[in-house]
Amino acid sequence: MLFATLALLWGLSFVAIKTGIEGFPPVLLAALRHDIAAAVLVGYALYRGRTLRPRTRDDVSLFLVGGTLLIGAHFTLLFLGQQYVPSAYGAILLSLTPVVTPAFAATLLPSYRARPHEIIGTISGFLGVVVIANPSPGGLGSRLTGIALLIGAAVVFAAGAVLTERYATTLPIVSVQAGMTVVGAVILHAVSALLPSEQVGAVSAGVEHLAALVYLGVFASAAGFLLYFQLVDAVGAAETSLVSYAVPAVTAVFGWLLLGEVLTPLTLVGFTAILVGFAWVKADVLRTLLRRRGRSDTHRGGGSSGDYVVVSGNAYCKRNC
Repeated sequence: MLFATLALLWGLSFVAIKTGIEGFPPVLLAALRHDIAAAVLVGYALYRGRTLRPRTRDDVSLFLVGGTLLIGAHFTLLFLGQQYVPSAYGAILLSLTPVVTPAFAATLLPSYRARPHEIIGTISGFLGVVVIANPSPGGLGSRLTGIALLIGAAVVFAAGAVLTERYATTLPIVSVQAGMTVVGAVILHAVSALLPSEQVGAVSAGVEHLAALVYLGVFASAAGFLLYFQLVDAVGAAETSLVSYAVPAVTAVFGWLLLGEVLTPLTLVGFTAILVGFAWVKADVLRTLLRRRGRSDTHRGGGSSGDYVVVSGNAYCKRNC
């Protein structure tokens, strides 16, 4: 139920983004979304008696790096890119994140070494992106701009997720998420203020646009993150990462029902290639999970924590799992 709820919340978020940017400038919408999310997360942390004040240099670095890359840069690119393509494109291309993560992990994490099957998976994922982009004369134009921005959002998130793994925080996870969200919201407002097209006068929000904003801030962001961490605690990071591949299906269905969007067969082929790439990248982890489940082993996440590097909810094998 947690998995299905999270897939629904995050799948609908892309439909809400597409709706919201019709009434708000894209980056301003992202900033307001994280204003709401920050208020909810800070309030929740205080209600649970969690400290929000960073205690160490690593805590401060985590707030700054996470807020800048995982929220500020990531959502700037995501919301700008979503202007040019159907809502499901955002969900599909962001599912590329676990596929490109090994490339950054191999470079930035000393304990991690990319393995041949992960390289195969990364190549398969990028081939899927090429198919979705359809780089033919009929496939160029604004859609290609949107796809490039969305790929940038996935890459920035992967890099940020790996970098945050280098810091050992003393804070509970909800406090870390709240701190990064506050920093990210400030950065998004700064970016919005610097863009000529992001003037407040460009806001023409109606009821449906305001509803989309509230949904993004309260449900997709604040509630979504809390559900995500609860799911990681319940079934482990490796299985939780599969939610990235349920989200595009939810988005495609509701994009069709609510926005009249239709995906082309080539888009579905491209997503399949990304999904195959994910299976290659996670081959060790998935095989270990299946083997342990077959033995009715109840150890959460499959495999000891020392066997994996866990990056933003995605587990990557670093030994002979």
